[in-house]
Amino acid sequence: MKKADLIITAGHVLTMNADLDTIESGAVAVNGGRIVAVGTADHICAEYCAEKMLGGPHTVLFPGLVNTHTHSPMVYFRGLGDDLPLKVWLEEHIWPAENKWLSHAFVRDAAELACLEMLRAGITVFSDMYFYGDAIAESVNKSGMRAIIGAGILDFPSVTARTADEYLVNADRFIRDWIGDDLVVPAVAPHAPYTCSPETMRKAKELSRRHQVPLHLHLSETRWEVQEIINRYGRRPIELLFDHGILDEHVIAAHCVWPSDEEIDMLAESGVHVAHCIESNLKMASGIAPVVKMLGAGVRVTFGTDGAASNNDLDILSEMATAAKVHKVTSEDPTALNARQVMLMATRAGAEALGLGSISGSIECGKSADMVLADTNRPHLVPLYDIYSHIVYSMKSSDVTGVMVRGRVLIENGRPTTLDEDAILEKARVWAGKVAGKISHSA
Repeated sequence: MKKADLIITAGHVLTMNADLDTIESGAVAVNGGRIVAVGTADHICAEYCAEKMLGGPHTVLFPGLVNTHTHSPMVYFRGLGDDLPLKVWLEEHIWPAENKWLSHAFVRDAAELACLEMLRAGITVFSDMYFYGDAIAESVNKSGMRAIIGAGILDFPSVTARTADEYLVNADRFIRDWIGDDLVVPAVAPHAPYTCSPETMRKAKELSRRHQVPLHLHLSETRWEVQEIINRYGRRPIELLFDHGILDEHVIAAHCVWPSDEEIDMLAESGVHVAHCIESNLKMASGIAPVVKMLGAGVRVTFGTDGAASNNDLDILSEMATAAKVHKVTSEDPTALNARQVMLMATRAGAEALGLGSISGSIECGKSADMVLADTNRPHLVPLYDIYSHIVYSMKSSDVTGVMVRGRVLIENGRPTTLDEDAILEKARVWAGKVAGKISHSA
């Protein structure tokens, strides 16, 4: 028999390959961090042996979920300034809190909590946009998951830089330091058209192209943003960036709630990947992105959670369920965003958006073993007729029992193997006491 490092058996294996093959009573063999065989459990277990076995008959195995837009350290601001409009929430609560509290230690500890939360929810890779990227990268490497980490860029001062050019210099340094890392892909993250001028956007795009890394930004999130950009530049946000040559297949555009029909065509033509963050958009009353129309036009749409300060969790399974249901009612079409399409958006399409499609996003031989095992022997998942429907409409993050990245088991029997959960939660409580003013800054 051939030797493998790990064999995972499952009642259902969702490959999410080009044919969306699903294998009942299936199994996957992993060796050297890569998938070496996919098939029925009888076939795999007759051909391979491994010291470590996971899974069982009442489980489902699927590719790791992909969070294409978040601000991971904002978990430490979860619940801060809730129930406010986006502009007020940002300018009067979040930005002042960031100016007071952001530091390497704060961001490192907060990102570690975010990694723990995402791993427990079956997320194996996330695309981040924030500051102190080195601190986020440290926590990502400690956790063992993957991340695209965007160096934040603004036209106004913050705790990390005073000018747009200083942000760009810092971003260039961050990219040079982390490019080629096994788990971290550095990126450029100009915040939005209303916080970065066209000149700053062009410089950010030049930096992205020079290093061949992704560019990640917010785009057309609110009605206010659209009108503000029209007032400043005489064009809508997507149109403005399209005309300046910013948009292409290496851009991850978060939100895109208010595109015109012409701008939807621009997104499709340029190959931009849209990160749909429906729960954040609903909570902030920003609107509902025209996802059905965008998909129909050929725009590539994926799922993001946004930060936990505006969501308030980092749970792609929840985003999937909400999106599927909301877009059915807004389009008055119960077939819109069917379960298979939603699952594809959350896995393979997400990996492709982050430039990882050749190594992750589906369960296929030769790809990295980035996979999620979930327990289907739960009251809300029995009886089982359609596994895709169950995952999208019934599954909860608490059903996730196993998570692997590069074949390394990061969640086993529902518990983290690389992160000290108790210590992470205690650090979060200490930081929360500081933010709330209950203990001194030096404590």
